Amino acid sequence: MKHSVSAVALATALMAAGSVHAQDNNAEVMHWWVSGGESAAVKELASAFEAAGGAWTDNAIGGGEIATATIVSRIAGGNPPTAAQMPLGKQIDDLVLGELLAPLDEVGDEAGFWDNIPEIFTTALTYEDGHKYALPINSHGHNWVWYNKAVLEAAGAKEPVTWDDMFAALDAIKAKGEAVPLAVGAQPWQLGQTFLSVLLTKAGPDLYYRVTRDLDVEAVRSDAFRDAVETFRRLQDYSDEGATNREWNVAANMVISGQAGFQFMGDWAKGEYISAGQTPGVEFGCQILGSGDGKRYFNLAPDAFIFPVQDGADGLTETQMLLARTMMSPEAQIAFNANKGSVPVRLDVDPSQLDACSQIGMEILETEDQRVPSVDFLVSPDMIGAERDLAGQFWADPSMTTDDFVEAFVYIVESEQSMR
Repeated sequence: MKHSVSAVALATALMAAGSVHAQDNNAEVMHWWVSGGESAAVKELASAFEAAGGAWTDNAIGGGEIATATIVSRIAGGNPPTAAQMPLGKQIDDLVLGELLAPLDEVGDEAGFWDNIPEIFTTALTYEDGHKYALPINSHGHNWVWYNKAVLEAAGAKEPVTWDDMFAALDAIKAKGEAVPLAVGAQPWQLGQTFLSVLLTKAGPDLYYRVTRDLDVEAVRSDAFRDAVETFRRLQDYSDEGATNREWNVAANMVISGQAGFQFMGDWAKGEYISAGQTPGVEFGCQILGSGDGKRYFNLAPDAFIFPVQDGADGLTETQMLLARTMMSPEAQIAFNANKGSVPVRLDVDPSQLDACSQIGMEILETEDQRVPSVDFLVSPDMIGAERDLAGQFWADPSMTTDDFVEAFVYIVESEQSMR
């Protein structure tokens, strides 16, 4: 189903877009990839673009929220970059409504791209006018588990496939006493993401959709939802006192260095392991946990680029078309995702060129009903923020019960219902 643009326009959306005249094929690209693995990944895109005859001007801004606000301000203020990273979802609605973004239908058709990416992405970026306004360049999975193989081996634990395996391994590492079983960054966004990962992988997509997309209060009060809450609480027993406000890449480095056994994090974390000189399947392992029924569900959200309308242009400029074609090429997809940690968004790339973790991801993506969109596609940013705050509060307050969590989540769902 195609979604509507937001009813709230940017205050300056009617301004003429673009006042900067770039040199031929000179592209200013704004993004928030600043960690080691992310920086290595974006350099692959820059190198590919320059090899195709372009000139890449990098404008990296640390922090996704700050970067997003800066990008929107630049575009709405008439000083747009050539391209900019933006979350795929409701955040770009106002820019589309203001006719500040160039449609990408034609360049995607020419490159054979739209027919070879998950339908959940093309649906999300197609608006009521029938045009596509964002370019997804990878498939990020939010619900990965990462682990140090040497730590597991020292504890006599097997690599997990199911939740039962996971807790057995955590118990073994805790009993060994030489490493923190689970490296946690106890920030609301990390904890909120971890809870939703537990909900999807333990309870399955039906409950996940009922709670998020369908806003079903009875689903929130179900035994299966309560089990997910209690599983999330149980994970806290394996963390350490230093978890509060720990950044995700610091938690990743605890696993990399052998200070910890496991980490729950999206697959951008893999870039940190690779940047540290480790090899997937050798020093570290990865998994999308299942419940033993043979099904594993990939909670997906892509990195995406938008291409703002440039001064005097009717649609994409030649530079923007060159940049889009470069990003969509199978070669760039492989090179970029090898460093970023994600899985190529193109389903027609050669999986033999991918590392062990990406091959797991591609195997899951081959089955359509195992592709599950992240909440970014299903609910408002307000509900996402409220869920994250609740997960953070629950983690920080041991006196908060499962009943307290459930009723607080019911309130979040009912608030979201009132906004629709």
